[in-house]
Amino acid sequence: MPVNKIVTIGSLFLALGVGLGAFGAHGLKAILIENNRVHTFETAVLYHFVHGIGLLIVGVADIKKKKAIALSFTIGIFCFSGSLYTLAITNVNWLGAVAPVGGAAFILGWTLLGWQAYKT
Repeated sequence: MPVNKIVTIGSLFLALGVGLGAFGAHGLKAILIENNRVHTFETAVLYHFVHGIGLLIVGVADIKKKKAIALSFTIGIFCFSGSLYTLAITNVNWLGAVAPVGGAAFILGWTLLGWQAYKT
């Protein structure tokens, strides 16, 4: 995957993270408090941001397997952060079961990144 595509994806995820974080802090505040899910939403935003920055790092790093790493982070953001965002807003508890899939994708992405950096 070309560097500019990975950096573009990472930048878009970061912009979305800012928007969702602000929306959660203001527009969704009452719902998150009512559902007792403020911390859940904040965790989703934190992991969203960390892995958006991870995508930027992958985009500019001189390593192989960029596509696999970027895909792992992207899947992680959708599954982990996405399920927590939805859980926080809807309070549908079974959605929390999707988060570990995203967490595994994050772990895979960081492991691949570390391995590729080590091999370089």
